[in-house]
Amino acid sequence: MTNQFIGTGVALVTPFKSNLEVDFEALTRIVKYVSDNGVNYLVVLGTTGEPATLTSTEKKQVIDCIKAANTKNLPLVLGVGGNNTAALIEELQTADFTGFSAILSVSPYYNKPSQEGIYQHFAALAQVSPLPIILYNVPGRTASNMLPKTVARLANDFSNIIGIKEAAGDMVQALELIRIVPKDFLVISGDDMVTLPIILAGGAGVISVIGEGLPAAFSKMVQLGLERKVDEAFALHYQIAPAIDLIFEEGNPAGIKEMQAQLGLCENAVRMPLVAATDSLKSKIAAYLKSVN
Repeated sequence: MTNQFIGTGVALVTPFKSNLEVDFEALTRIVKYVSDNGVNYLVVLGTTGEPATLTSTEKKQVIDCIKAANTKNLPLVLGVGGNNTAALIEELQTADFTGFSAILSVSPYYNKPSQEGIYQHFAALAQVSPLPIILYNVPGRTASNMLPKTVARLANDFSNIIGIKEAAGDMVQALELIRIVPKDFLVISGDDMVTLPIILAGGAGVISVIGEGLPAAFSKMVQLGLERKVDEAFALHYQIAPAIDLIFEEGNPAGIKEMQAQLGLCENAVRMPLVAATDSLKSKIAAYLKSVN
């Protein structure tokens, strides 16, 4: 079952029109674009999808749109995370997860729980979740770091905790994680820039942002890495690396939406408190796309 999450997953944006209504036609285009260009699975309503500024009705509409657009039947992963454990337990027990293969659940943010608190949070979710869980460690957003020992403990104690999206930006931590978790546990890069090194060290792939702007090249790099074709993979890595820097220069998803806008996929609108890419970044992205095309 975990094989469906080896390779390139993409964290889908939620495109907006200039009036900030959800643009479902653009969302359909984006799903088709990444599906036609080598992506292996889709992540719905992760951080990149701006779920914090979507209403519950909009979230359901986004899910329905992606399901309808997913004509290639790629596996779908749903973002279900938060810092209220009891509320998440209720959501896992009552929500409709039809069509999804797993959930992606971020380590609790703002509360800054201890390692034991993080363990107990995910233990409680694992006991009620109807789907396998992929943990998500992103200390830059949560203000707490889920340490490898905590991840390994969860992996060993709960068979339905199948992997982690690791976005601590720390290769030493990623290597320790790969070393101590069970062999079939998925260590998935959450940082586009270190995806290839993590794969070569034994990781399973990536949940990517640049992968929905440059899906063909990035997915090919991931596949070459999994096949241990190191020189060819790094050649693509170094071609893509400047684009990764650009899309995160002014925050996510402002950068990737600007790239997608220039590719004709959607508008570059984001909802406050985020703001759209500056003219300076627009020019840099345009220059990059011209250089590779």
